[in-house]
Amino acid sequence: KNHKSGLSPQEISQQLNLTLYSVKVLLEAGMAMGILTLEADKYFITKTGFFLIADEMTMINMDFVNDVCYQGMFHLEEAINNGKPEGLKVFGQWDTIYQALASLPPKVQKSWFDFDHYYSDGAFADALKIIFKDNPRKILDIGGNTGKWALKCARYSEEVTVTILDLPGQLEMAYQNIEKENLTARINGYEADILASSTMIPSGYDVIWMSQFLDCFSETQIVAILKKVRESLNEQSTIYIMETFWDRQDYEAACFCLIGTSLYFTAMANGCSKMYHSQELIDCINEAGLVVTAEHN
Repeated sequence: KNHKSGLSPQEISQQLNLTLYSVKVLLEAGMAMGILTLEADKYFITKTGFFLIADEMTMINMDFVNDVCYQGMFHLEEAINNGKPEGLKVFGQWDTIYQALASLPPKVQKSWFDFDHYYSDGAFADALKIIFKDNPRKILDIGGNTGKWALKCARYSEEVTVTILDLPGQLEMAYQNIEKENLTARINGYEADILASSTMIPSGYDVIWMSQFLDCFSETQIVAILKKVRESLNEQSTIYIMETFWDRQDYEAACFCLIGTSLYFTAMANGCSKMYHSQELIDCINEAGLVVTAEHN
């Protein structure tokens, strides 16, 4: 991208200290993929090529596919047949990727969290305005991960306290981030496996928040989780669910990417969840005895 007049294979070979053969096979592959063009023995980067090396979303998606999914996708057929994330075994022996997050290799872990955070972070500013319109004082963040949403809430309002409900490994990472921000007085953790029959959702909260959480479970599990949440509600409680639906996208490419992400859930995450059509989740909400009172797209 820094050579607008193009470069010849020989120039690239010298700059990268690679053999001319190595450079040519890569350049020609790039040309065939549409990320380079060849004009008068010089190669130029295309718009597609530029996005691969300069666009944040593209780089995050590519790293996630390469570092987290690629090796495990060799076991997709096993996962389809067994209903288990058979691809996860390339990193170790766990039942789900959520149990593995704190122990994944650093590069894999970074790519996973970069991917997970990128999409939720982009929606947080708008979501905060919706959540805080009724000035909640106590928020329960179910599946709070590394604490990003809880920290946003605590910074947004000095009157709010937040409890993060999650697995031990995720809470440990959240605690580290909370301590760095000196917000331990207003953000705390509640260690629990949401699927365990013994797990009860703590009550007394104005807001129960689930961001990109329910898509980590099967429809049967979603209904069970929502029933537990319903039992914890008081008269003033409101449930907020933030999810990315493949049927609510403005662009065909976004829909394509989301549906492709379902295969990650199948082979790597848990073997039973997916990116849902919005009506599928609404049906789960209704089955749990709850009602959707508002939607914000």
